[in-house]
Amino acid sequence: MAESKAPHQAAQGSPERLRVAVGCGVGATIETYDFIGFGTAAALYFGDVFFPDSDPLSATLLSFATLGIGFAARPLGGVIAGHLGDRVGRKPVLVGSLLLMGIATVVIGCLPTYQMIGIWAPVLLVVVRVIQGLAFGAEWGGAILMTFEHAPWRRRGLYTGITQAGFPVGLLLANLAFLFSRHALDDAWAWRVPFLLSSVLIAVGIFIRLRIDESPEFAALKKSGDVVKNPLLEVVRQDWRNVLRAFCLRITETAGYAVSVTFVLSYLDDGDAPDVTSTTTLTALVTAAALGIAATTLWGRLSDRVGRRPVYLLGCSVSVLWGIPLFLLVNTEAAAFILIAFVISYAVCQNCLAGVQGAWFCELFDTRTRTAGTSLAYQLSAVVSGFTPLIATALYSATGWTGPAVLFSCYGLLGLLATLMTRETWGAEERRAADRAITATPEHALPAAF
Repeated sequence: MAESKAPHQAAQGSPERLRVAVGCGVGATIETYDFIGFGTAAALYFGDVFFPDSDPLSATLLSFATLGIGFAARPLGGVIAGHLGDRVGRKPVLVGSLLLMGIATVVIGCLPTYQMIGIWAPVLLVVVRVIQGLAFGAEWGGAILMTFEHAPWRRRGLYTGITQAGFPVGLLLANLAFLFSRHALDDAWAWRVPFLLSSVLIAVGIFIRLRIDESPEFAALKKSGDVVKNPLLEVVRQDWRNVLRAFCLRITETAGYAVSVTFVLSYLDDGDAPDVTSTTTLTALVTAAALGIAATTLWGRLSDRVGRRPVYLLGCSVSVLWGIPLFLLVNTEAAAFILIAFVISYAVCQNCLAGVQGAWFCELFDTRTRTAGTSLAYQLSAVVSGFTPLIATALYSATGWTGPAVLFSCYGLLGLLATLMTRETWGAEERRAADRAITATPEHALPAAF
């Protein structure tokens, strides 16, 4: 492990460790607000706005296909960011990805509709969605790597969990914006305003990220002249097994979210559940997202105490069992049961895995190729999750709700198998080594609060 080469730095972390974690989390919040906001809009609005000549099911399929195109672009963004992150530095990638995402998102809020310019409206939507995907693909690796490499060795699960918690914050803000606009504005503006509002968040995020220092591990690597010429090629040649493992581990979390949240939003809004209003579903999702902020951080902290694999095994096991009960609950059309369904799907099944991924994925790869390896695995899995709502909708049209329910459980099973085949990077031996490093570090150099 890279940590063994610098136990003193790894024990104490950098002086900026908490500011970096929060700053990267703020950026993650903004990126998620923009990217997830598109998913919510696709489920609730885009079928009518950009594909009005289609029947309702076809419009939903086309809308989700546009959503999936953004996910398909993410691996390319991850590859570019992985190369630049391991060659140039983590910080430039962070700033550039956020700026690109912000511009694309504001443009979505300004797009003309199908009624205005016809077929060019969905074409423009697809183009901007691809740009969003490239930007979001570049985001995760840079943010997590910066946090991980600034954090104390003993608390890397907690710190990366703080950054990962930016995603439920973004989900919360995006759905609050849509919940507000759904009732306060007419249909012509209800889907536009949440995208336009992101311009304020972008300005704040850019300011914060410009003030963050470069990763100490990358700075040391660059100073030593040990920077890899082609990080992507090296990680594919030397560490493709870990790329494959992380890819499978990630699918359970992100594709599971695509079924249990993105598809379920559309499922409850398609008219088959007349007693369920959009207010009910969005309120349930907002509640789950609010709980997810704390849940993600706590799951990451738990992995510092017991290891990465046990926490991941728990989340995957629950996912395997949760598919059928999830739909049985939402099929009751009762607000309380819908709330429970979203909370378990998000705060347990999704956040349990997301809270561990930041530390575990980084620990699987060497510092020299860490951005390339983590970004490649993370974003390739996004292709699967991006088209999952489309697949779930097709299954639903053929089999009813049991198709998406079984699909969700299958994703959980894939993650369970991948967890069993992936090495523990933070077991008892690593925790004892960290404790020895902390003991050997001067007391005044240890983190004060975290």
